[in-house]
Amino acid sequence: MSHIPVPILTIGLLLLSNVFMTFAWYGHLKFKTAPLVTVILVSWGIAFFEYVLQVPANRIGHGHFSAAQLKTIQEVLTLSVFAVFSVLYLKEPLGWNHALGFGFIALGAFFIFHKWS
Repeated sequence: MSHIPVPILTIGLLLLSNVFMTFAWYGHLKFKTAPLVTVILVSWGIAFFEYVLQVPANRIGHGHFSAAQLKTIQEVLTLSVFAVFSVLYLKEPLGWNHALGFGFIALGAFFIFHKWS
């Protein structure tokens, strides 16, 4: 993996980890009749793979990115993955207000990553 640039590897791992975490947190919403204890245990199992990807991503990325930048990448990816998940998996459309709110978060990311002199 050392031949993959740190930003690409870090963001790729964080993206994959977010896919797992989104399913762990929200995938069970399509199975409301399943017992709560079952969905909790299944969610924990899915979340394990999120940690297997996220912890190395943060370790690899730290130094190239600050901790605040890593968290910002994580949040932007979380919202991006969730938006796709919400529309495609849950069949819940997102409105203009969601887009506007996500836009403000993206603006916040700009301020975090911009090099201020």
